[in-house]
Amino acid sequence: MSLVRLLGYTTLACGCVVGRYHEKETDRDVAYVEEKGQDCSSPQHRRNHTISVARTKGPALSLAKAS
Repeated sequence: MSLVRLLGYTTLACGCVVGRYHEKETDRDVAYVEEKGQDCSSPQHRRNHTISVARTKGPALSLAKAS
């Protein structure tokens, strides 16, 4: 288990909530599905599993910064 720092979170169009973290040990950003949306039909969106960081970005999505 490595130390991570929360960068923020976003809600995808399907309703899933994704948290973005920075792993200190590997110096990389990772994104985890925190909660699966009620109407989400994507089998790749599984709670507590990683998702591609590129999939969490986009004009319709906003990243809420953690304080």
